[in-house]
Amino acid sequence: MTPIPGVMKAVRLLGHGGLDQLVYSDDVPTPTPGPGEVLIDVHACGMNNTDVWVREGAYGTETDPGSVSTWRRGRSTLTFPRIQGTDTVGEIVAVGPGVPAERVGERVMVDFSIYNRPEGDDSLADIDYIGHGRDGGYAEYVTVPAENAYEITSGIDDAELATFCCAYLTAEQMLDRARLASGERVLVTGASGGVGSAILQLARVRGAIPYAVSSPGKEDALRAIGAQDVVLRDAPDLVAAVERMVDGPVDVVADLVAGPMFNSLLRILRPEGRYTTAGAIGGPVVDLDLRTMYLKQLELHGSSQGTRTAFRRLVRYIENGDIRPLLDRTYRLSDFHEAQRAFMSKTYIGKLVVVPDRHWTTVGAPHAAS
Repeated sequence: MTPIPGVMKAVRLLGHGGLDQLVYSDDVPTPTPGPGEVLIDVHACGMNNTDVWVREGAYGTETDPGSVSTWRRGRSTLTFPRIQGTDTVGEIVAVGPGVPAERVGERVMVDFSIYNRPEGDDSLADIDYIGHGRDGGYAEYVTVPAENAYEITSGIDDAELATFCCAYLTAEQMLDRARLASGERVLVTGASGGVGSAILQLARVRGAIPYAVSSPGKEDALRAIGAQDVVLRDAPDLVAAVERMVDGPVDVVADLVAGPMFNSLLRILRPEGRYTTAGAIGGPVVDLDLRTMYLKQLELHGSSQGTRTAFRRLVRYIENGDIRPLLDRTYRLSDFHEAQRAFMSKTYIGKLVVVPDRHWTTVGAPHAAS
C-alpha cells in the first residue's frame, strides 16, 4: 500500500463570498483517524447546491432572508477554513482506535450526515453534515466516522458512485416525507438537476408516476430517465399546461425551485395533496395564499438530507441495480473553480464530480468532457 503522506492537496473554503474564497492548496495536513474513525483515500466527490449556498452564505435567517448565514441557521458549526464535499467515494487506508483493521482496503461510499442522535433515532432535528460541521471530500484524504463509511460491491465505477449520495438521499427523504405511494402522480420541478433527476428514478422504484418541470431542450433526456412527460417551466399558464399533460390528479409536488411558481404548484395539487421541498433555486421567499393551503387541506413538508434508514435503502437500490448513475462529466480537483462555474450554469443533466488529480487517469478521465 502507498505510504500516507503528511500533507495533501485540498480545496479549502476560506470564508463566505465568491469563487476566490475557494483555494486549492498542496500543503494541507493529512488528517489522522481518531477513535471510531476511518481514513479514506478519496477517489471522487460529487458537487451539490449546498456547496454553493454555504460558500455564498445564502441561507438567510428567519428574520432577515437576505442576511449572510450558513446552513443550520443560528446554530452553525461551520468554521474556516473548511474543506467542503459531501459525496465521497474512495478506499479506507487507515483506521482509528476501536475500528477493525480488516476494514482497510474496503471501497466505500460515505453517508455524509452527522445525525447527532443515537442509532435507532431517525429524528433529523439536530442534523449536520460532513463538509460543513467537519471537513469533507474535496481533498485527497478525509476522515469520517466508521459507521458512515458503507462498503459498496456494485460494479458501478467510483466517479459514477459519487453521483448518488447527497442528491439521492435528499430525494428519497422528500418522497418519504410526502409518503409517495405506488400508482400516485408526482410533479417534479428542477427535474434535470441532481436531486430532481434522482426523484424521477426513485419515484419509479416506488411504482409512482413522475412528471417533470424543466427548461427547453431537456425533454427527451428526462423521459429517458423516467419522466412520464415533461412540461416547460416557462409555460404561460403552468397550471393549465400540467392539467393537459397529466392524466389524472397530481398527488404530490416535489419542488426544488419555488420562486414565482410556488403558488401555482399548490394550485396544481389535488385536495389533500402533499407538497415537499428541499431547495429553492428559483427563489426562497415566496407568495403563499393560505386559503389555497387550508381550503384544499394540503400538507406542506420541508425536508433536508435523510435518515440512516433512507441511506441504507439507497445502498440497497445501488447494489440491486434499481437506480442508475447520471454522471454528466468529471473535473480535476485542481480545476475546482471551473467545475463550480459549470455546476452553477445548470446546463447539464445529472451530476458533476470532482476527482483528485492523482486519480485522474483511472477515475476521472473516462468521464471527462470531450
